[in-house]
Parts: sequence; C-alpha cells; structure tokens
Amino acid sequence: MSKLPVKPASRPEGVGILGRIKLFRQDIFASQPAKLYKAWMAETKTPFYRSYLVNQPDLVKRVLKERPEDFPKSPVIHDTLKHLLGDSVFVTNGEQWKRQRRIIDPAFEGGRLHEAFPAMRAAGLAALKRLGDGGEVEMEYQTAHLTADVIFRTLFSMPIGDDTATKVFQAFRDYQRTQPLWNVAGLLQLPAWVPRFRSKKSAAAAGEIRALLEGLVIAREAEIAAGTAPDDLATKIMTKADPETGYKFGAQEMVDQVAIFFLAGHETSASALSWALYLLAFDQGVQARLAEEVAGLDMQNIQFKDLSKLRFTRAVFRETLRLYPPVPMMVRRAAQDEQMRDRKVSKGSMVILSPWHLHRHERLWERPDEFDPDRWETANGKQCGREAYIPFSAGPRVCTGAGFGMAEGVLLLAMLVQRFRFEIVKEPVPVAYLTVRAKDGILLKLSPRN
Repeated sequence: MSKLPVKPASRPEGVGILGRIKLFRQDIFASQPAKLYKAWMAETKTPFYRSYLVNQPDLVKRVLKERPEDFPKSPVIHDTLKHLLGDSVFVTNGEQWKRQRRIIDPAFEGGRLHEAFPAMRAAGLAALKRLGDGGEVEMEYQTAHLTADVIFRTLFSMPIGDDTATKVFQAFRDYQRTQPLWNVAGLLQLPAWVPRFRSKKSAAAAGEIRALLEGLVIAREAEIAAGTAPDDLATKIMTKADPETGYKFGAQEMVDQVAIFFLAGHETSASALSWALYLLAFDQGVQARLAEEVAGLDMQNIQFKDLSKLRFTRAVFRETLRLYPPVPMMVRRAAQDEQMRDRKVSKGSMVILSPWHLHRHERLWERPDEFDPDRWETANGKQCGREAYIPFSAGPRVCTGAGFGMAEGVLLLAMLVQRFRFEIVKEPVPVAYLTVRAKDGILLKLSPRN
C-alpha cells in the first residue's frame, strides 16, 4: 500500500462567487475547498441558488436508494448536456426515464455479459497488437481507443478503425475540456428562454459525435428492416418494445441513448483504465502481484468464467474506482423541503453527491489517500464498500452497465499487465470535466514482459 503523491488543487479560502465560477469552469476540483474531505454536509449560498454537498452515508442512502423520486436528476445536468445527450436515460426523470429503462435494462441482464465478452476480448487483443513493443505511451488516448472499440464491437458488431477512433477520442476530449459538468446559466437557474452561450468548439465536438452515432443508427435501422441485422446490443435495444406501453425508440431517441452508452461505456471506462495503469506504475509491488495472478492465462481464449479467478485484479480495479471515480459528482434536485442534519434544504435546492470526496472521506475510510487493493478484505473496507462507495451511483438509477464496466475493466487490465510492465514517465495531475482525467495526459513507459 502506498500513499499517492498528488491530490487535485483545492479552492483557496476567501474566494467569492465570481471567483468560484471561474475556477469551476477551469476544473471542478479547483473550485472545491479541502475541508470537504472531512465534512458530513456542506452548504453553498449565493443570490441565485442553494446547493448542499452530502457525504453522510445515511443521507446518501436517502437520496439514491430510499427516496430517489424525491431527488430527481437536476435540470442543470440536462441543460448542460442536451447538445450531446439529448433526452437520454442519463438526464431524464419520472415516467420518461422509467420507460427508457424498461427498454434498455433487458439488454444488459443476466447472460448478456457472456454474449458481449468475446467482443471485449477481441478489442483487448487488437489493443495489444497496436501497442507493439511499447515504449513511452500516452495512455489516455490508448485506453480511449480501446474502450471505444469495445463499444463499437458490442453495440454494432464492428471494430473501430484507427481514423474513427482518433475522431471519437478528439471529439470527446474537445467536448470535455470546453464544457464543464454544470452550465453556469443553468446553475444560476436562469429561465429557459435565456440563451445558453456555448463555445463553438464544444458545439462542434457534440455535433461531430452525434453525426457519427446517427450514421450508425440509421444504418442499423435499415439492416433491421431488411432482416440482416446482427443480434448485438443495438439490435436488442432498437427492437425492444416497452412491455407496458409498446413504445420503441425512434432513430433520434436511439442516438440519444447511444450517446450516453459512449459516454458511460467508452469515456468513463477509458478514464478508469488509464488511472488503474498509473496506479500500478506507481506501486510496482502491487503490479508484480497482479502480473503473477494473470501470468498463466491464455488471453487468446480467455472466457467470462475465468474472471472469477482474478480476485486481486478485481480488487485493484475497485480501488482505482475509489481513488479516481470517473464521474466525480452527481447532482440531484430536492423535490420538496427536506431536513438534513441541522439544515433545512428548501424545495428546488441542488443536492450534490460527490464520489470523489465520499471515496476519500477522512472520517469514513482508513488511510483514504493510500492505494491499497487489500483494503477490500478488511472490516473497514467492507463497511465502506457498502455505505460509502458509489462509482456507478446506487439505487434505481445505478448505471445499467455497471456489471459490463467491471468485467471490461478487469479483463483489459489483466490483458495489458500480462503483456507489459508499466512505469511512470511524468506524474499526472487529476482534473475533472465530465470525467476525471489527467491535465496533460498519463504518460507511461511500457516494457514487454518475458
């Protein structure tokens, strides 16, 4: 176990609302005070809004599990991300969200992971071939290419080409770095008719991503009509009717859903995988243990059932999701007045859940800043795993692809570490946009193992 050398910059004391907004647009972490790693609850007051960051486990449970309909997704999120995600399941609420989940969830249930596993394996083998003999590699680009390939193969039964991978990675990178998680106009709760000024680069990136996805959806519609569509995730979702209403997704609504699949299944997975490789490079002892666990596996023919043997690899990936949760903050809205601790949370206030702060909370976790995959076997680790660990959210709105993401992360981590030894070239600095990324990428040295 090793203490990490860097933490994100925290907001200096005495910064006013305009200064906070400026810092927020640069990086979410930079706008947050360091005391949030100890606070059970923190209130932010401005002339425009009230927000409450909640770290106390029973209050997190209330919001996510016990009464989720009383804490719907904040309209700030929809206002911010609609140009990319439209009305996808990530941003909707109420009956619309329930209908979408009734169509989407069956595609990810039970044995579906077994069906998707060969595509994950094929994408991993293709990545190993691309990496060749290693050298100094910027891993965020490589993991983005790899996880985009997984999504292309599992959703649309096709590998991603190098040119398309580059476009997807760059478009997502441009979108993230020009579009903070919360739109300031929405944050200030300005009326809907007030123009939402977005950078041209952000709009262009969102348009490029959606145009790519729309082409894939329209082509699949034609294949379904002709009876030639492969039986993959896209076909399952596009042909599935809501069992209660008979409703099916139209082309544009399917583009919305595919956009969130890409964001959740490509962008977040790439973030987690690149940080996992950094952590292994940081702690060579842990890397050696993981390499020993995977040394005897035949990666050309590895099966889904073999993942159950990779207990330490799974612990490493879980610990990565604790220290570097891909989605650093979740925003809900109080649908009615609430009492939380000694505060009255008024109807309409924002309730913020921060996996980043919750997972490193100094009053919950033992040695919260240490990279220790073995913590999951301790009493504290098991308790916090139940009460203070939400990398995929929790409750009814838990990520549909949580099982998919865990299987993908464990498999790809095993494949990469079996082939290469990883060393740090330059210490990365974590920053938060839509997902947790490194300020200047994650540069590692890859050396082939014997």
